[in-house]
Amino acid sequence: MVWVPLLLVACVVAGVGCARLCRATLAAARPGPSGTDGTEGTAGTASELTVGEAAYLAGGPLRVTDLTLVAMHRERRLLLAHTGWATVVDAPGHRDDALERAVIGAIGAGGQSPIPVVRPVVAAADSVRLLAERLVDRGLAVSAAGHREIEAGLRTVRTGFLLSLTLGTVSALLVPAAERAPVLAGFALPLLASGLCLLIGRIDVYPYTRWASPAGQRLLAGLSSADPLTALATRGPGVLEPELRAALRSRG
Repeated sequence: MVWVPLLLVACVVAGVGCARLCRATLAAARPGPSGTDGTEGTAGTASELTVGEAAYLAGGPLRVTDLTLVAMHRERRLLLAHTGWATVVDAPGHRDDALERAVIGAIGAGGQSPIPVVRPVVAAADSVRLLAERLVDRGLAVSAAGHREIEAGLRTVRTGFLLSLTLGTVSALLVPAAERAPVLAGFALPLLASGLCLLIGRIDVYPYTRWASPAGQRLLAGLSSADPLTALATRGPGVLEPELRAALRSRG
């Protein structure tokens, strides 16, 4: 019965991982500080969700950056070349918008910079961080701590699955072939539990809590994609014309 302690270890690790992921998911689903669920009050309605806020909820800081770059390009204040370079056309026109000022600052005094260099700088700017904080305060976005907890939960579940698989294989090799049935049946429990939890986490939990809380997801679902910028915010660069897709996806 040397395999029994190994089974206990596998069960404990799998159980801890599943519990941690469930706890993180429930925490992300809690209403915001205002006590609302994002459908009324300070959380607002879908019509009160700005296109920049929608971009963050749907794709995070980089989506906000892409939205700002494309909006500036279409207003002819910035030129996005399909070669992957951004060129400032109208610098004075950006003084009233914090996100646009962040773009100009990221491009630099020369007025031209590779887009792959600009995107992460803007994504890390204070203006994007403040936008995220406002959404978290309204209960529409998952906080940075929530992101870390969900990621840690997924890692623990993955570890439990791999550990159960490894210990189950070792245990099966330690006993005679005629006695392997109870070993395989025993290790099937932590394998099944951690495997299902990992699958649910990746397919159901993870995409919906990467940036938006459940309340934020409900607001996103109420937005129309008829407007090109709203479509970009909610669906990503894939909705853009080929030249702009090439500009944003360029590696410089």
